[in-house]
Amino acid sequence: MEENIIKYANITRSELERISPLTLAYLGDTVYESFIREYLIRKNIFLKINDLHKQAIKYVNAKAQSKAIKSLEEILTEEEMRVFKRGRNHKKNTSAKNASVIDYRHATGFEALIGFLYLKDEDERLEYIVKKSIEIIESE
Repeated sequence: MEENIIKYANITRSELERISPLTLAYLGDTVYESFIREYLIRKNIFLKINDLHKQAIKYVNAKAQSKAIKSLEEILTEEEMRVFKRGRNHKKNTSAKNASVIDYRHATGFEALIGFLYLKDEDERLEYIVKKSIEIIESE
């Protein structure tokens, strides 16, 4: 069986640029949450699942993601900023349950960026962005 067949399905640069920002955010949401879950487990190896979940919410909610991306904007490349803005500005039919519209839109842009970096196989940059996001969120 081919190694990492799912992650490394061939996506051309042109296709990557044309993927809907909501599709990127859909993937980015899962990728980011996986990073957060792993981070919390490594930090608190004996916590119960319910307690891990409660802690994860502090990192994966729209307000926290919005705070992170606003602080990260100055270090984003032009390409990353373009992806973030596409996600942030994309019109969608859903709205935030427990967040302002602005925070929700920024969080969508943040998740689109995470999905983009993941699909582009920029693992070092992705990890850097996630680590900086954790630092920003924990600085509250």
